[in-house]
Amino acid sequence: MPLCADRRPGQSVDIMSPDLASYDSIIVAVSGGKDGTACLLALLEAGAPAERIELWHHDVDGEGGSFMDWPSTAPYVEALARDFGLPLYRSWREGGFEREMLRHDMPTAPVVFETPEGRVVAGGEGQNGTRLRFPQVSASLSVRWCSASLKVDVADRAVRGQDRFLNRRTLVVTGERAEESPARARYAAFEPHRTDTRNGTRRRRHVDHWRPVHQWSEAEVWAILERWRVMPAYPYQVGFSRLSCAFCIFGNADQFATLKWMDANRFAKLVGYEKDFGCTIKRDRGLAQLSSEGTVYEAARSRPDLVAACLSDRPLQTVLTENWTLPAGAFGNGGGPL
Repeated sequence: MPLCADRRPGQSVDIMSPDLASYDSIIVAVSGGKDGTACLLALLEAGAPAERIELWHHDVDGEGGSFMDWPSTAPYVEALARDFGLPLYRSWREGGFEREMLRHDMPTAPVVFETPEGRVVAGGEGQNGTRLRFPQVSASLSVRWCSASLKVDVADRAVRGQDRFLNRRTLVVTGERAEESPARARYAAFEPHRTDTRNGTRRRRHVDHWRPVHQWSEAEVWAILERWRVMPAYPYQVGFSRLSCAFCIFGNADQFATLKWMDANRFAKLVGYEKDFGCTIKRDRGLAQLSSEGTVYEAARSRPDLVAACLSDRPLQTVLTENWTLPAGAFGNGGGPL
């Protein structure tokens, strides 16, 4: 499909976009992070029909208590959807990260996803297998299984499991940026999605995948959040440069030092699992050693109110603010996908 350029007032760069009006549904993947939020705002600035946009959020902890993720992520995403009057559909693998990590001689758990008609459960009948270890930092998704099992496969099942996408045009929008890593720099900005079957003989669905901020700099991402007065999620405000899982395997020494200081009980639980598995999150050292090599973020030490907000799952009234400020974690080096 040909791409078209559209410039909006106050926007520093052209957005090269597909014909947004040609899609029946536009799915925006949101984690609460700046890049997914920037995608939503870029769509709106490009004139995407708001009535066709829906937000999708993958809950990596599977509707349970926070194990790897930030407790404040779900309330942030819910407030974002409410502020912009958009439907939000959540999805997760039953038991989330912890159940999959502890899987021993049993199938991967089913996927649960929300739809306009209610919840659907799919899968769970696969072959028995065992993990009993953390995912490892690797370009291979079979080794870095958290991304594949808790996000990629969950999203694919949610698309394939809904007949409302059959014989229609759907656009999946995600926030990977070339600046983040060499691997992401090689991603196509626009391509058929993994779930696309437009050329099939049955159950046809036309699904495209667009990464609207792929060529954006981090400065451009923060600029669009500022234009729309969207408050950066709380972890950014206490010094974290990325909003993935709180205890992301890509985290550096400063991040884990800060997490140990902020959430000692959860940190100790993860250290205990490292000992049980005989396998650390990082290949060369355990969390205890890694955290000892880092420094707690000053923004966290100086703002106990923001630390409490990061660790709270209480609902947020809004993520819009008139007092927008660049967060302490902006332009930091938080590590990320290879």
